Amino acid sequence: QVQLVETGGASVQVGGSLKLACVVSGYNWNWRYLAWFRQGPGKEREGVAVIWNNGQKTYGSFVKGRFIISQENTDGKTTVNLQLNNLTPEDTAIYFCAATQALSGWVLNQRHYTEWGQGTQVTVSS
Repeated sequence: QVQLVETGGASVQVGGSLKLACVVSGYNWNWRYLAWFRQGPGKEREGVAVIWNNGQKTYGSFVKGRFIISQENTDGKTTVNLQLNNLTPEDTAIYFCAATQALSGWVLNQRHYTEWGQGTQVTVSS
């Protein structure tokens, strides 16, 4: 069974930064894509960033260089991080991490992802 557990959500001021982390665990489960999605109040879920197992990264168009996705392996567990910088109230959302072993099409389409975390809340206030 695969588990994804996010941490790091918080309330911050405009212009602030946060680092989200998601630990991916699962016996003998090899991911190919690790991604972050978000869902703001009254909005549809949208793709934020994805990292491929070859290190390639793709970001949503709204990121504009403010966020950085990274991945590390420690003690047999994979962690995917999302560094959020220069936050604005429009970044307020529940942030979810997701993983999949294969996909065909746009890498930030949530339909491709089979494993999901429970989400972590990010609130940006002015």
